[in-house]
Amino acid sequence: MYRVGIDLGGTNIAVGVVNEDYEIISYTTVPTEARRPAEQVIATMAQAVNTVLEQAGIRVEDCAGIGVGAPGTCDEKNGVVYRSYSMDWTDLPLANMLKEYFPVPVLVDNDANCAALAEVKAGAAKGRENIVLVTLGTGIGSGIVLGGRIYSGLKGNGAEMGHMMLQFEGSRPCFCGRRGCWDAYASATALVHQAEEAAREHPESLLSRLDKIDGKSVFDAADRGDVTAQVVLERYCRYLAVGISNIVNALAPEMILVGGGISRQGDRILTPVREYVAQNCFDKRPEALPVIAPAQMGNEAGIVGAAALAE
Repeated sequence: MYRVGIDLGGTNIAVGVVNEDYEIISYTTVPTEARRPAEQVIATMAQAVNTVLEQAGIRVEDCAGIGVGAPGTCDEKNGVVYRSYSMDWTDLPLANMLKEYFPVPVLVDNDANCAALAEVKAGAAKGRENIVLVTLGTGIGSGIVLGGRIYSGLKGNGAEMGHMMLQFEGSRPCFCGRRGCWDAYASATALVHQAEEAAREHPESLLSRLDKIDGKSVFDAADRGDVTAQVVLERYCRYLAVGISNIVNALAPEMILVGGGISRQGDRILTPVREYVAQNCFDKRPEALPVIAPAQMGNEAGIVGAAALAE
């Protein structure tokens, strides 16, 4: 049985038909134009669904359902987006609105939750039942799968790992309004901010001579022997490791996956993280420590995970 997965982003809507082996057999992407009325965005989603169905040569009746991974807090039971800052939606009955176009079940969950589910179904965590996915981007996204099912928490507010307190009354503000959140120290954005601060403090460094600092350029500068960049990365990996240790102590998952652009650095960031976790977790027995590895699904995660909602 086929399923349709929709990865709804603030910039683009990616849609695909997924087969029983969790392979995407047809795909399209369209601009979201998120500031439009929600009705118009959902009409665009419906058009994209019809496009991928036509590409695949199937009818919507051939599908078990349509899943949507949406940014923000979602009521997965009722298909409602409670709050999405990137879409400027509040209490939007997304599932019911999309059902007006298609006579099949429509399911909705948070996009990071869907990405975690995709890793369990077809990615790095295939065959495992208890995993946490952490994505390092503009902020820290996270998804939890327990017992093979997404854990969303009360009213869909679970799995916001980026807003664990890393430093009480810390110096770094978080977009949530607090100070000291893990997000403010270990996201990709945080790495750039830390590198920019170090460049100002060390005008002799290679970092200070860069026209623009991004995540990759920090690693490149460190590779070229820039001590300032190396110190920034060492501290950043420690911030990342502290948060991951907290996850291990709280949930003891089988696996923690790290996604986002920074995850492409692989063992360069994960080796110091693994070492810190092994030394600082409550239970230090090797058999009690999770596998810490890069996520595998990449850009397909949102579609595959959303489609898997319709099982």
